[in-house]
Amino acid sequence: MIGWLSGRVIDTRGPVVTLDVGGVGYLLTTRDGATRGEVREFFVHTVLRADSLQLYGFDSTAEREVFELLTGTPGVGPSTALAALRTLSLDQLRRALDDGDTKELSRVPGIGPKTASRIVLELRGRLVVATPPSIPDGVLGALQGLGYATSEIDDALGGVEWPDEESAALRMALARLAR
Repeated sequence: MIGWLSGRVIDTRGPVVTLDVGGVGYLLTTRDGATRGEVREFFVHTVLRADSLQLYGFDSTAEREVFELLTGTPGVGPSTALAALRTLSLDQLRRALDDGDTKELSRVPGIGPKTASRIVLELRGRLVVATPPSIPDGVLGALQGLGYATSEIDDALGGVEWPDEESAALRMALARLAR
C-alpha cells in the first residue's frame, strides 16, 4: 500500500497529476490538481481493484482520513468523496455532520437528500477534525519555496493563531520551524 509520495509534478490534467518520484511517474487523482514543475508531497489513499490500481493524493492526513470515512459510507464512492472535499472545507463538513445538516451536504455534486441522510447517519460524531487556522497562502508558498515539506509545515505550525500581517506571520513560522 502506498501512503505518501513526494516528487516533482511533471504533468497535470485537471485534478489528475503525474508525480515523478525517483524516476517513476505516479498518476494521482487530487482534490484540486497541482502546478507543473512544482515539488509536492501527497498523503495517498490506495485503491486496489482486480483491474486497476488507483491513487488519490491529499495535502494532509486529515483530508485523507475524511476521504476514507466518506468512501466507507454506502453509496459514496471516490468521486463523490473528492467532490465533498472540493465543495466543503473540513470544518464545514464536520459541522454539517454534527448538526445533521443534510441541506449543506446536498450542495456537493453527486450527493442528493437520501445520500446526505445516509452520510449523516453513518458519520455523525465520527468526524473529529482538528482544523487549525489555515496557514496564509503567501506564508505556505514561501516555506515550500524554501524547501520545507507540507507535512513538516503542518506538524510545526498546527494550531497557530496567525497575525494579520503576512511578513510577521512568515517570521513567526520560520521561528517555529527552527525549533
